Amino acid sequence: MEHSDGRPAGPLDLNLLRTFLAVYRSGSFTGAAQLLRVSQPTVTTQMRALERQTGRELFERLPRGVAPTAVADELAARVSAPLDALAVVAGPDPAAGGAGPADPVHLAGPAELLCTRALPALAPLVARGVRLRVATGLTDALLEELRAGRHDLVVATTRPRGRTLHAVPLTDEEFVLVAAPRWAERLRDPLAADGPAALLGVPLLTYAEDLPIARRYWRHVFGRRLSGSAAVTVPDLRGVLAAAVAGAGVTVLPRYLCLGELASGALVALHEPPDPPINTAYLVQRPGAVANPDVSAVRELLLNAARQW
Repeated sequence: MEHSDGRPAGPLDLNLLRTFLAVYRSGSFTGAAQLLRVSQPTVTTQMRALERQTGRELFERLPRGVAPTAVADELAARVSAPLDALAVVAGPDPAAGGAGPADPVHLAGPAELLCTRALPALAPLVARGVRLRVATGLTDALLEELRAGRHDLVVATTRPRGRTLHAVPLTDEEFVLVAAPRWAERLRDPLAADGPAALLGVPLLTYAEDLPIARRYWRHVFGRRLSGSAAVTVPDLRGVLAAAVAGAGVTVLPRYLCLGELASGALVALHEPPDPPINTAYLVQRPGAVANPDVSAVRELLLNAARQW
């Protein structure tokens, strides 16, 4: 039963509300079950019970996961802050083992940025006893895993869509077109005179077959669509960097990744446009209350350190 204005006529069960919030934040019954450490049928049963209590449909069932209805959006806005505050007051689940060292912080993101920037910055925390579990991968997949509770923090190369994930800008990546000196001697003047036509036939080194970073550079700097295919693809920009230093061809890299090589002359910037392509990386936190203080410590240190990246 519900009031004429849509509010339930009686008090809602607190456990059902906790389950509802887990589903809302994770985007699926499976993800909520993992967060709550219960079975998926239990989550399904509880959501049916809550929908009966409210008399309204809360989630649209999709082939993969669920989408909240407008009623769910309103309910989540009303209950999220009180439930998060209650979770902090209640403390950790005694079944999880009681007092002892804090759980490891699960951090995920692009391998290159984590290995060259984030992990060195976090070394002082590790020396003080903070434990890290690091995973690498592509942003879309990592954000889905974040919603499902597999990670605490994700460094994302795009801003997450929707309102369920909190993201703050972490750092800006500037992309630069580079090659080894022998290629630079041959290409820099023709590139300045003829634009990207000077690069036709030159081996292109990229991260993936669809040339995501190079395509963006061509579109932003040259105003043209990049055609052709890669001579070398490596799903790790550090491998692309190594191939470029060895003279395999030209590539587009984040400037932070090749600063040393540019300074030493092992690589040369072929082009210095006045408005280079920039990509913003975001630090995204798992939805819900932060019971582990080490997560907050890692987050704050990354945000502070990134000011110097």
